[in-house]
Amino acid sequence: MALFGSLAQAASSFSPARPPAIPLAVKGPYLNSWLDVGSDGGNGGYLAGEWPKFWNQQVTGWAGFIRVDGKAYNWLGAPGGADAVDQTEFSYTSTRSTFVLNAGGKVELNVTFLTPVTPSDLKRQSLVFSYLDVAVTSVDGASHDVQLYADVSAEWASGDLNAIIQWDHNSADGVAYHQFERQDQAAISETNQQANWGTWWWSTKDVDNLSWQSGADADVRGAFIDNGVLANTKDSNYRAVQDNWPVFGFANDLGSIGSQSVSTLYSLGITQDGAINLLGEGSDLTTYPALWNSYFGSDVESMTFFYNDYETASGLATDLDNKVASDSLAAAGQNYLTITSLSVRQTFGALQFTGTDSDPLVFLKEISSNSDIQTVDVIFPAIPLILYLDPAILNYLLKPLFLNQENGHYPNTNAIHDLGTFPVAKGYPDGSDEPMPLEECGNMIIMALAYAQKANDNDYLTQHYPILKQWAGYLVDEALIPADQISTDDFAGSLANQTNLGLKGIIGLRAMSEIADRTGNSDDSKSYGGTATSYISQWQGYGLNTAADPPHATLSYGDEDSHGLLYNLYTNSLLGFGTDFVPQSVYDMQSAFYPTVALEYGVPLDTRHSYTKTDWMLWSAAITSDSTRDTFIRLIAGWIDSTPTNKPFTDLYDASSGDYPGTLQFTARPVVGGHFALLALPK
Repeated sequence: MALFGSLAQAASSFSPARPPAIPLAVKGPYLNSWLDVGSDGGNGGYLAGEWPKFWNQQVTGWAGFIRVDGKAYNWLGAPGGADAVDQTEFSYTSTRSTFVLNAGGKVELNVTFLTPVTPSDLKRQSLVFSYLDVAVTSVDGASHDVQLYADVSAEWASGDLNAIIQWDHNSADGVAYHQFERQDQAAISETNQQANWGTWWWSTKDVDNLSWQSGADADVRGAFIDNGVLANTKDSNYRAVQDNWPVFGFANDLGSIGSQSVSTLYSLGITQDGAINLLGEGSDLTTYPALWNSYFGSDVESMTFFYNDYETASGLATDLDNKVASDSLAAAGQNYLTITSLSVRQTFGALQFTGTDSDPLVFLKEISSNSDIQTVDVIFPAIPLILYLDPAILNYLLKPLFLNQENGHYPNTNAIHDLGTFPVAKGYPDGSDEPMPLEECGNMIIMALAYAQKANDNDYLTQHYPILKQWAGYLVDEALIPADQISTDDFAGSLANQTNLGLKGIIGLRAMSEIADRTGNSDDSKSYGGTATSYISQWQGYGLNTAADPPHATLSYGDEDSHGLLYNLYTNSLLGFGTDFVPQSVYDMQSAFYPTVALEYGVPLDTRHSYTKTDWMLWSAAITSDSTRDTFIRLIAGWIDSTPTNKPFTDLYDASSGDYPGTLQFTARPVVGGHFALLALPK
């Protein structure tokens, strides 16, 4: 089934799979670096010989060399000038990507990229930093004279290669660091999806055997290759990113390396003061600070804390890795873990933590589909992972949406689709957002209840009751017979009478009945509950083709030959309504039907196309029989290990070929949090 051709015969093993791209440093929308793998443009998953890339495919220059007995080898990036190491193993967990490399048959490098995910520890989660740990040991029974080198380039600091970069070198609290940034800072703006503001930090332990240098890539790397040591000099010629490519290098003389492993730790990250602009309270945009400012007095302090926190951070990461592994294996086996463990960093890598420790707000970047900010129907598919790890994050994600709409900045009676383009959440005071009224009203009500249930926070529902009731009124009018409109699957086009969309609105009304009950609005609860019960009975007559063999839900009312993933049924189970609301027969019908239309890499989203979506497949799988669930999971895990695609985990692909459908490349998006659908269900 592998589509890699000759790469499938390569020497390295890949565990639990060889993904289309490997996460290296993925902690936020701007610290988001990957190793392309797939045969459409990657090198098959080998750390040496391929430049790490930003999610949008710009190079994030990151290079590594090791000298063994005077001979240099390249172990990271594609800088040239030395033979590449041999890669023997690769593995990933929820927080780590680990490569085992061999230099000349003499020493082995164990290279671990660790990006902590700590949603219940906002101090640590607020830091947009990642670790790189390199452990070196002799493998041939002899001792060897070893020097280790790593650098990053100015490419991290700007999406404009003509932008002038400035830099410095210093040390603090036992940490040596290079800092670099755009000379012309333009706060809260982007070029080519990269930030135009903020300071980058490349750090390692300040020890006696360390040397450093900033300068042209050829000069700094050449100095190490030739001499094994750097000049401890700063290039004072600040210049454009692509003008003799400034790099910031560290070299460690590790001395004589025997069978005892010697580790060198690096960290890389960005600090920004102001992080996001939001039209919320008041009539003008408010700049929200990056959340780390609540915990640290300076950016240097935050950087040194992160570096010196490695032992604790590594332990917390191991705890999370183990939690995801044990729960995923128990829920559905190794294939499921292959999927879930690839999804954690990607989901949290789209989030920007802002505000203060007493009032945090989290902003989401839609990433590759159009980089909208706070897109409701992108938050929605991601909620299983968020609810599984810490439901408070969902509160922080919904807060900007409530602030904007409850303060009168949106004129429509339905819920808003998004708040603009990241990083400026200016909303749509003229009501001109992408029109998904039924979709977003259902999503907001369902998410509000899901948070309140998990967090036992009925005060939250009381606080937002007026606007939730407003959106429920829209559902009363529109949910049963959906007008011609787009849903979250907007790329598929608009359609009237969408069966799945109608179901979302009806479950939204059932959710509003519980919200009313939880907030003491008993008359509203009865009214919404009665409407929802009436609608779900009628919906079954409209949207189910019970005469088909096998019977199944249609894509749209009356189109008996159509079908689609009925993924919105998942929320009926997530919210605990169960078969008292939607009959078991609907679940059973879909469970029996899906395997009959499965293709090689998944079940198509609907009958209009052969493409599918991984988030919606796993929402659907979570509420089917064990055998149907395992079919979905097996097909997605098989796709991960054999797709020719070469960019971060796309949620949209062709279920027949495994490739991108046309030019659509929905890569690196946070919707992969939906892969945790099985683990978010009530116990």
